[in-house]
Amino acid sequence: MSSTETPLIVIGASWCPDCRRAKAFLGEHRVPYDWIDLEEHPEYTDRVEALNNGSRIIPTIIFPDGSHLAEPGNDELADRLGLARVAGAATYDLVIVGGGPTGLTAAIYAARENFSVLIVEKSAVGGQAGVTERLDNYPGFPDGVAGHELADRMRRRAQRYGVEILEAVAVTKLTRLDESWLSVATSTGDVYQAHGVLIATGSRYRRTGAMGEAELIGAGIHFCATCDGPFYRGADEVVVIGGGNSGFEEGLFLTQFATHVTIVEYADTVRASRLLQDKVADHPAMSVLLSRAVVAFEAAPGGKLGALVLEDRVTHERTTHPAQGAFVFIGLDPNSDFLADTLELDAAGFVVSDEQFRTSMPGVYAAGDVRRGSTKQLASAVGEGAAAAIALRYHLDRVRA
Repeated sequence: MSSTETPLIVIGASWCPDCRRAKAFLGEHRVPYDWIDLEEHPEYTDRVEALNNGSRIIPTIIFPDGSHLAEPGNDELADRLGLARVAGAATYDLVIVGGGPTGLTAAIYAARENFSVLIVEKSAVGGQAGVTERLDNYPGFPDGVAGHELADRMRRRAQRYGVEILEAVAVTKLTRLDESWLSVATSTGDVYQAHGVLIATGSRYRRTGAMGEAELIGAGIHFCATCDGPFYRGADEVVVIGGGNSGFEEGLFLTQFATHVTIVEYADTVRASRLLQDKVADHPAMSVLLSRAVVAFEAAPGGKLGALVLEDRVTHERTTHPAQGAFVFIGLDPNSDFLADTLELDAAGFVVSDEQFRTSMPGVYAAGDVRRGSTKQLASAVGEGAAAAIALRYHLDRVRA
């Protein structure tokens, strides 16, 4: 799209990480757009709902021909814009699948050893850390750091060392050609060859699978409190599903918007830290329900979430719990679907590797949240990226000799 064409319209909010990502993506590719912040122009909320069948989904991006995309990933947005997503070479020493903290750290370490490195990222650089409002447990930032800021710093550091980064490009197939070369096929139809591959695709939020969930995602059901919590300013009741650290942290965050927040946990005990349990117990606007299974989500008139149907796992009694919003934090699933017929995975889909991060396919390594046994913490993800790069260095030196 040239600068003389009618710009796109991006409707979102300043607190929305996906909106920031979409704006950054458009800016990187010099695509002009008009930005409408719902905080400043709430009248556009009706337009967002009209375009999305009653759901409040942001960003909503409207194109000059009147068509629109709702909360598009970078791949979907890139395809709609007809952007080129091809690397500068056909062969590399190392291809890293995944551009989160693990992949970026490994890329920096490998590039400093003068290896040619290509990162292929399905979504946006930074992974889940990049869309986290604030990171308070990462060393070196005494006042915390915004997720997008940390991701941007890591990206710029990698590019400083000559790392190529493809965004909005998924890897579709991984094949071993011979003792020295691997083939990496992508969603764009391109194929790259490399002496080594690191799988660092991370994980994604798990869904409940309860009746009505799929239909109400974006219309009352969410997976990111920092993204969608402000929609529930003044709401009488919001439910958080999941009693781990994430559920308790996000529940506390939501109390600045909703009048009351209830945490629903499937087990008879919660897994959150004692500190978080004490904070929730002392909070006058929070409650915790144990041994409750979410059976269904029910829509209110107008198509938005109106209530959850909960089943007591001891008495099997079912009750209706009215709520305007529900935020699901019940764990993570690995982003390993494309590896199902390629590498050894455990029963949950995590990549099996040894102590040197080697997988069942020679030359292919795995690190970070996608790997079995990882701790699902940012600091350890960065550490695994560095350790995997060191292990890969010995492999690359051998096969390139």
